[in-house]
Amino acid sequence: MSQQKTVSFERPVLRGTLQVPGDKSISHRAVMLGSIAKGKTTIAGFLDGEDCLSTIEMFRKLGVKITREGTDVVVESPGIANWQTPTEALDAGNSGTTARLMLGILSGSSVTSEMCGDQYLSKRPMKRVTDPLGLMGANITSEGQADYLPLTIKGATLQAIDYDMPVASAQVKSAVLLAGLQAQGVTSVTEQVVSRDHTERMLMQFGANVKQSGKTIYLQGGQQLTGTDVVVPGDISSAAFFMVAAAMVEGSNVTFEKVGLNQTRTGILDVLESMGVHINILDEQGLSGERYGSVQIKHSELRATEIGGDLIPRLIDELPVLALLATQAEGQTVIKDAEELRVKETDRIEAVATELRKLGAIIETTEDGMIITGPIPLTGGTLQSYGDHRIGMMAAIAGLITSDPVHIDNPSCIAISYPHFFEDLSSLVKH
Repeated sequence: MSQQKTVSFERPVLRGTLQVPGDKSISHRAVMLGSIAKGKTTIAGFLDGEDCLSTIEMFRKLGVKITREGTDVVVESPGIANWQTPTEALDAGNSGTTARLMLGILSGSSVTSEMCGDQYLSKRPMKRVTDPLGLMGANITSEGQADYLPLTIKGATLQAIDYDMPVASAQVKSAVLLAGLQAQGVTSVTEQVVSRDHTERMLMQFGANVKQSGKTIYLQGGQQLTGTDVVVPGDISSAAFFMVAAAMVEGSNVTFEKVGLNQTRTGILDVLESMGVHINILDEQGLSGERYGSVQIKHSELRATEIGGDLIPRLIDELPVLALLATQAEGQTVIKDAEELRVKETDRIEAVATELRKLGAIIETTEDGMIITGPIPLTGGTLQSYGDHRIGMMAAIAGLITSDPVHIDNPSCIAISYPHFFEDLSSLVKH
């Protein structure tokens, strides 16, 4: 029998301040680039969720010394040229970011390694990454189903390519750039729609010369990175769940401290504003190329909106909880251009629609999104997480506005990105 968590509050109000855990994307990249670099890297505010711990364990198996005390991490690396060949498989766990970025990194290294993942990650396609890496000369093979984990990566001499991105994906872009760091020549990546740019920013922080012209990024191969100090701001994708809660629950007023405000990630704020939510940004400042600040969200009367186009890459992880918010907005909210959701930890379009319908939501799925009618009062019920942390957190937030309790099957997956989620939820709820 699967583990279950019940969320039930009687007429809750959310009030107070919250500092969410460190940004998952930035935490991954800080460990990765610190391990590629020569020397010592210190990371403050690291997310100690399961996905990021998978990244740390991978590099330990490659001979990189990594010590961790809570959210402080120290990486001491001999540099990518001096990594050890691992004696066992590199396990990416549930982390698509770890798997896809590591394929790029390992392709140009001097080691041969096998990479595996959990039952969910092993069903996620790697072809979008292995195809461009193959063009660079990467040696990636599979004994089982091609382009799915487990995969064997034999380090090779790579050649730079000019790559036009067929889909907006920061993971694909990052994999190609990180392979390009070890390639001969100048690698360029051109995006149709700009995706999150943490890799480019952090490469520069570690001393790489990265150039950008319009939507094209250029990286000269053979550059040596040097260890540095990284401070990780709060993860806006984690904050989004409580932002939506504050917007939905009558009388709520929550301030999120030191949350990342990188403009490639703040689509959630744009959508909330378009739905009539009161947002106040305080203390905005820059830090190591990443902006952060405090964000105040108050309960508001909600109106439907359209979410699509260039917005989608800027809030792809927040779409499950925005679908929940749309059930409480006046009118029909349309989510489109979000085909990417079908190849996440699960098919998030079908999963979100299926679970919210159990609570009484009116949702029509489309090939690339959803049409959600509101406002609809939601009842309680038992919801599946599908082993997907974003679906699990969405289910928990739904429990704030349902007439009866919400029971969540397999809530432990939430620890992938937010280990203290339920404690933080309880801390904000006032009666």
